[in-house]
Amino acid sequence: MLTALFSHPRRVFAGIAILCAGMLAFGILYLQNMVGLEPCPMCIVQRYCLILVGVFCALAAFSKGPAGWRLWGLLAVAIGGFGIFTAARQSWLQWNPPEFATCGRDLYGMIESFPLQRAIPMIFKGAGDCSAVDWTFLGLTIANWSFIWFGIFIVTILLTLLKAPKRRGG
Repeated sequence: MLTALFSHPRRVFAGIAILCAGMLAFGILYLQNMVGLEPCPMCIVQRYCLILVGVFCALAAFSKGPAGWRLWGLLAVAIGGFGIFTAARQSWLQWNPPEFATCGRDLYGMIESFPLQRAIPMIFKGAGDCSAVDWTFLGLTIANWSFIWFGIFIVTILLTLLKAPKRRGG
C-alpha cells in the first residue's frame, strides 16, 4: 500500500498541502475565532511554517517532473525543520515554564520595536504566553501536535523523494 502511495509523489504532496490547509483552518477558524485563543509569537512562527510547507507541497504537486518535486519538497523539509524546532522549543517552555511568567509583546510589536537581530532571539526565549497551556487534545498541547505533524510531514516528504519514480509525471 505504501509503495503504491509513494509511486505517485504528486498525490502525496497534494495530500500534505490539503492537510496543512485543514490544520490552518482548524487553528484560525476554531481555536482562534471560536475558542478565543490568541496565538503567541512562537505559535505565529509555527503557523507561518505550516503555510509555507503547504504552499511548497502544493507547488510540488503541480510540478510535472522529479526536478520540481525535489526542489519544492526539499524547501518544504527545510521550513518543516524550522517549524519542528520552534514547536520543540515551545513544548520545552510548556514543560519547564519560566519562573516569572509575564506576557511579552506580540510578534509584530517585537519586530516593529526592535531590530531583527534582537527580535528573533526574543521570540525563541519565550514569554509567559508561550509557556501557557490553553488547550489540549489527548493530553498533548498545540505545540506538541505541531511538533508531531511537522515530523510526519518531513518524514513523508523525504520518503516520497527517495522512493519517487525517476520518470516524468506521476
